[in-house]
Amino acid sequence: MHPGVAPLPGAAPDRTLATRPRAGLRTHPGSDGRTRARADAGARTRAGTGSRTGAGTGVGSGTSGTPPRRGALRAALGALLLAGPVLLAGCGTDAPAPAATTPAQASRPADDRDRLAALAAAAQDRHLTAVYTLSVQGRPDRSISVVRATDRSWRVDIPAGALGGTADVSMARTSAGLFQCALPSTGHPDPTGHPGSAGCVRVADPGQPLAPGIDPRIQHPFTDWPEVLTDRQAPLSVSAATLPGFRGSCFAVESTSASVDPPLDPGIYCYAPDGTLTAARLPDGTLTLAGTPTAAPTTVTLPGPLVDREPLSIAGPPPGNPTGEAQQESANG
Repeated sequence: MHPGVAPLPGAAPDRTLATRPRAGLRTHPGSDGRTRARADAGARTRAGTGSRTGAGTGVGSGTSGTPPRRGALRAALGALLLAGPVLLAGCGTDAPAPAATTPAQASRPADDRDRLAALAAAAQDRHLTAVYTLSVQGRPDRSISVVRATDRSWRVDIPAGALGGTADVSMARTSAGLFQCALPSTGHPDPTGHPGSAGCVRVADPGQPLAPGIDPRIQHPFTDWPEVLTDRQAPLSVSAATLPGFRGSCFAVESTSASVDPPLDPGIYCYAPDGTLTAARLPDGTLTLAGTPTAAPTTVTLPGPLVDREPLSIAGPPPGNPTGEAQQESANG
């Protein structure tokens, strides 16, 4: 200490300045007193700071190689690092743990049978006039005319549909029943063999099945088979299918019954969204919609008068019986 300078309260003695001059201090003649006074004031400031720090932390000045303020900072940071995971865990206890998740299941497409049933139901309510091409391997293509009237009567004209392909017929249903009509055509002006008898024969009551011997079967995809396709109790197997070159949604349909008389023929059925049959691949050939359907009439008319004779058989007549009537009687018996 220098004379006349009182030490700060609690300050440690300044040993450094008492033993040697501070490096870097320059003195000039006549200014020795002022220089020493400034040096002593700086020493007292440093000594006071060190003493107060040491008193607050328990570490005295000049006793540690680490500055007191830096050591306290490191200690605080260390405490925070140790306590951090605990604090984070404590914050998470209020929120419920996320539930285990599983990959979302892909939505299953509509059951094929349900889809087909919906289209077949639309087909039952579809009223139109349309022409289809019937393709059979080894035979010329034929045009099938279909009319579904608004009163639910219908008519399907089938060229070469009877007598082994030698007679054209029309199958029609009205409120009076189900009819088979012989159609005069080029080369077959009178398929019955009786002049003036090319007309219609009532073959069944409404809703009754046809005898197999007089059933051409090509009319069924437009008439009663759509009702079978809507029946979930029918013994059918249905799966989505493709029919190259044809429009609409297609389905492969098979019978799961061992019955000799299945409810419909197996095959591939294709429908437009409005219920129009666009194609069908069947045992008797492939039907394809030709052109755009037109409006349906209010009711259908029979293509000829009612006549009193036997219906024409589907198969060709045996030798000596060009009309096939005897064969039909056998089929009905």
